[in-house]
Amino acid sequence: MARDPETIEREIEQARTALAATLDQLTVKADPKKLADAAQRGVRAKLDNPKVKYPLIGGGILVVVLLVRKLLK
Repeated sequence: MARDPETIEREIEQARTALAATLDQLTVKADPKKLADAAQRGVRAKLDNPKVKYPLIGGGILVVVLLVRKLLK
C-alpha cells in the first residue's frame, strides 16, 4: 500500500522539527559553562560540610608542619 508523497513529506517535516527540538534541549543541557558551574557548586556544597571541611583543614596544616620541619632540618 503506497502512501502519498504529501503525507511522507509531512511526516519527514514533523520528524525534522522533533529532532531540532531535541538537539536544542541537548545543547542547553550539555553547555560546558553550565556543567562546570554545577560541578563547582557541588564541590563547594561538599566542602561547606563541617565533616569534610575541618579534616581537610587539619590535613593541610599537617602537611605544612611536616614541610616546615623538613626544611628546617
